[in-house]
Amino acid sequence: MIDSAVLVQLMEEMIPFNRFLGLKVLHVERGLVRIQIPFRDEFVGDFMRPALHGGVISTVIDVAGGFAVWTHLDSERGRVSTIDLRVDYLRPGRLTTIIAEARVVRAGKRVGVVDVRVFHPDAEDVTIATGKAVYNIMLVKTELTPRA
Repeated sequence: MIDSAVLVQLMEEMIPFNRFLGLKVLHVERGLVRIQIPFRDEFVGDFMRPALHGGVISTVIDVAGGFAVWTHLDSERGRVSTIDLRVDYLRPGRLTTIIAEARVVRAGKRVGVVDVRVFHPDAEDVTIATGKAVYNIMLVKTELTPRA
């Protein structure tokens, strides 16, 4: 596995979209990650209910799933890209921080499969959404470096 500190830095700082979202890594080990996205007013999808936007929930599922697959790589020179993503929205997300926990079901040489569960930190037993994701794994010959 790639050093977990390197993975955390990649996820939180070197991917601009994750940095924009305020994504924070809570836990990382081979095949299992937990990430959180703190609530922001821009994440409201239904102001009448009120509830989080489904796109925020699907985003955290996709990011956590890809990150979990990345924990199976042995080099920073790997790339992970989404092939397929399925989301089941089970209940409205409250206007507060959400956490996604992703577990790798299978990681081969070219494909990784992940199950993801989303919940609020103050109610871990109440699932907001679940996801199943499939990722392409590709090893590249050059080191990953951020673009200026």
